[in-house]
Amino acid sequence: MPENFSVDTLFNHARSQNGFQNTPVAEDVLRRLYDLMKMGPTSANCSPMRVVFLTTAEARARLTPALSPGNVAKTASAPVTALLAWDTRFHAHAERLFPHNPQLYRTFADNAVHADRTAFRNATLQAGYFLLAARAVGLDCGPMSGFDEALVNETFFPDGRYRINFLCNLGHGDPSKLFARLPRLDFNEACRVL
Repeated sequence: MPENFSVDTLFNHARSQNGFQNTPVAEDVLRRLYDLMKMGPTSANCSPMRVVFLTTAEARARLTPALSPGNVAKTASAPVTALLAWDTRFHAHAERLFPHNPQLYRTFADNAVHADRTAFRNATLQAGYFLLAARAVGLDCGPMSGFDEALVNETFFPDGRYRINFLCNLGHGDPSKLFARLPRLDFNEACRVL
């Protein structure tokens, strides 16, 4: 982790990036990111998120036709684009991930709607951990939802087992591409204490 790592690094100073410096990201950094992310809790330890790291221009070129026009340049500038997906058959890992009660996972195997909702919800939770873990290992993030979901699935997950959730560019951000920080809702606007 970077020496100056702090809670401020994760929340107050980190920004969603719109462009990246031409600085490569080593695979060992991506592995450290994953090893942090995987420790975040999921329901029944289901761990449904799957990640495909696009690290070459050729791999990102396969993604380009699916991107909204506003996301093409920022993705081209990123040294890594992560496809954050979820596994529709996450329950196949019951014996390993929930060994004290693997039968609980039968409810997922027997009910596709329940499995899909659980997988999507928990993969999205893990994607939040992913962003924080990326920041913790010194990377900047540019999460994106502007893309053709069907085309990404067809291009990268043609067997249908995995389904895309969203994309995240990774690297070292270009400060000249940042927008001014946008406002957030105050506690009293967004929360109630009962």
